[in-house]
Amino acid sequence: MTALERLLREQRKRQAPLLLRAAGYAALVAAASVALLGLSGWFITAAAAAGLAGPIIAQGFNYMLPGATIRLLAIVRTGARYGERLASHEAAFGALARVRPAVFRAIVAAPVTRALACATGDATARIVQDVAVVETRFAMRSAGWGLAAAAFAGAGLTAFAGVAATLVTLGCLTVLLLVADRLATALEAPGRAVQRAAGALKDEIAEHGASVAELRCYGLESWAAERVAARSDALGDAVMAQAGVLGWFELAQAVALAIVAVGVLGVTRGQGAPIAALAALAAVMTLDGAAPLVRRLAQRGAVREATARLDALLDHTQTIEAPAPALMPATITFAQAPAEALLPGTRVRIGGCSGAGKTRLLETLVGLRVAEIGQIWLDGHDLADIAPSRRRALFAWAPQDSALLSGTVRDNLLLGCPQADSALLWRALHDAALDVRVRALPDGLDCWIGENGARLSGGERRRLALARAYLRPAPWLLLDEPSEGLDAATERVIVSRLADRLAATGQGLLLVSHRPALAASCDTQLTVGGASSPWLVSRFDGADDAADATTARQRPNRLPLSV
Repeated sequence: MTALERLLREQRKRQAPLLLRAAGYAALVAAASVALLGLSGWFITAAAAAGLAGPIIAQGFNYMLPGATIRLLAIVRTGARYGERLASHEAAFGALARVRPAVFRAIVAAPVTRALACATGDATARIVQDVAVVETRFAMRSAGWGLAAAAFAGAGLTAFAGVAATLVTLGCLTVLLLVADRLATALEAPGRAVQRAAGALKDEIAEHGASVAELRCYGLESWAAERVAARSDALGDAVMAQAGVLGWFELAQAVALAIVAVGVLGVTRGQGAPIAALAALAAVMTLDGAAPLVRRLAQRGAVREATARLDALLDHTQTIEAPAPALMPATITFAQAPAEALLPGTRVRIGGCSGAGKTRLLETLVGLRVAEIGQIWLDGHDLADIAPSRRRALFAWAPQDSALLSGTVRDNLLLGCPQADSALLWRALHDAALDVRVRALPDGLDCWIGENGARLSGGERRRLALARAYLRPAPWLLLDEPSEGLDAATERVIVSRLADRLAATGQGLLLVSHRPALAASCDTQLTVGGASSPWLVSRFDGADDAADATTARQRPNRLPLSV
């Protein structure tokens, strides 16, 4: 059983009362529809025959009881249809509210290489489009109950015209379902193609939408539009192919209705017009009761493709990580500098030329890159043996390119510490030299900052990400170029307040920065070498990167840094 099947089974159990109610209503709708049309056919034909027979017979015909019964059946059908839709969709939406978060958690918890490779458009397509297809299937679970009730009611009414009418009705129903199943098999490929093409289109739009400024700057709007148009054409072709097969479903349904009507009329021609009308219309409505199940079969290809795409994500959440050792916020040790273990509270600058691997080192520590065995240790435990989720509890990270939520200032800060109150938020903003700016916003902490902080400048977005990192209660603070793009005065404020904060919290600091003011605040320096000098060197004099590289070349006995 796949992860998605387990999840859906759990939701079926959770939504069982609503699903049972929906099934009961669906059965009532189908039975009432068959009885309503069959009785209406008998009533109209019998009333016409009574009127033609003369006034005496017409006056003796009971119009009241059949008319009242027909009205009752119409009311029951309408009410039951409303109840079925209400119950089935409530169950589907209740399940949906748990399936989508599970898919999102699966994307987040997937192996790093897979999670980072999952494009925004693809993730959106799976969370929205694929889950919606599965939700539709969930909402149509009552179709089988409706078919069973329609078949039972149809068999009962056509039995008034004889066994032959019943056999014709059930035979045509069976043939219709077999034909629909064969057509559903033929429709699987187009259905899968539609899901894939829709996902590719969403991915293309998301990719170019995120780069709209660059596309406009370089005059590439037409190029991007052509790529989106190609994806759109591919989706249109897939939809047309799917519609061609769906047309056969409609044709099969229409032909089946005509055949069953003619067939039942043929075998009941000696039973009288009212009975023949009752049997024929009841038979037609019996086959019409199969329509929801036929539509469900028509979606089989799309459902299987959506299920496969979701399973590819959800199965990763079932991976059981090896038990990790209990960790205390203690030392960080590098294989390349075994004598220089970094103790809690140490302030370390990670130096090196551009492209040497400084950012990669920080990303490896927080679990965004795969750690190699025997390179880094935390408290004496190999980093490669520690689950990424356990590692991340030790580090508060402010990357170079921090993503911001499309929400308020408070929403973005609470990612660092969901339990933080307003006083802690303002303290973090003060330490990041952003409190004055936020107080000037219309709603302060509750001001909407737009998509990825569109209302803020680049430096303000960087400082908001810095404040968010300050809020995370972790023993080590990882900062990657936190003052890049800031003016000297603001940088001096940040450096001063960072020193005060570290002294107050006792946090250790791993800093990547080329700015002298920030570098001077560190008491230890580690240099990451590039291809020309692939070594890690430990220093204590705050020397610049050029001196680090020279020292690295003079110490060839160090192991290469492979993180």
